[in-house]
Amino acid sequence: MDEQDYKAYPVWDWPVRIFHWVNFVCVIGLIAIGTVIFYAKSLGLDTDGKILIKTVHVLVGYVFVVNLGLRLLWAFMGNRFARWGSFLPLGSNYAERLKSYIAAEKSGQPQYYLGHNPKGRLAVTVLFLVLSTMAVTGLVLAGTDIYFPPFGGAIREWVAANGVNPADIAPYVKDNVDAEAFKEMRAFRKPFITIHYWIFFVVLGVIAVHVGAVVYMEIKTGGGIISAMFSGKKVFPRAPEDQ
Repeated sequence: MDEQDYKAYPVWDWPVRIFHWVNFVCVIGLIAIGTVIFYAKSLGLDTDGKILIKTVHVLVGYVFVVNLGLRLLWAFMGNRFARWGSFLPLGSNYAERLKSYIAAEKSGQPQYYLGHNPKGRLAVTVLFLVLSTMAVTGLVLAGTDIYFPPFGGAIREWVAANGVNPADIAPYVKDNVDAEAFKEMRAFRKPFITIHYWIFFVVLGVIAVHVGAVVYMEIKTGGGIISAMFSGKKVFPRAPEDQ
């Protein structure tokens, strides 16, 4: 098909594109720092080193959480491709669209979508669930480990010994905490760190699938999926299904 047969269609608005790349940088950074934390003992990090690396992890995590929160909010306010209805696998005709998309893919005549295609909707939903779980558990861990907001203040009050100012509670210092309260707090923390730990590996898997799917779709059907996250436009040889 000649190049002139292709047409560019606007799809991703600038808040979606900014979210995507900020999220990309944050997730890669959090994975790298999280790996260092996991192997802190093997790397010979002392207490101050652990607190420093965890602090950096939390600070990057704040950017990640704020960025994710803004994206979820933008799903109520953005253009039609940014909204919930465009990327959640919902709607009375979703099952039919998914079946039609898979059939067209198998026939060698793929359907084109400006927004997320029916299979992509499933992937994006899983991605947002995973990222949201990572965000919530991460905030709890930040408060129960190094006493960072938004829960750190309440955790300090929980574990402070009688007569101790909660503001004086510091990470890895136990001589001014109530031993029983601290034990209870760590028991409360345990399921969050377990979920956070396993979601870490789920994130790695989701990233691998996401990158593989994008590369596959770019080669198989084109459309400029990658470039669209810079330009905001996709390019197709014929009208997309969701034009």
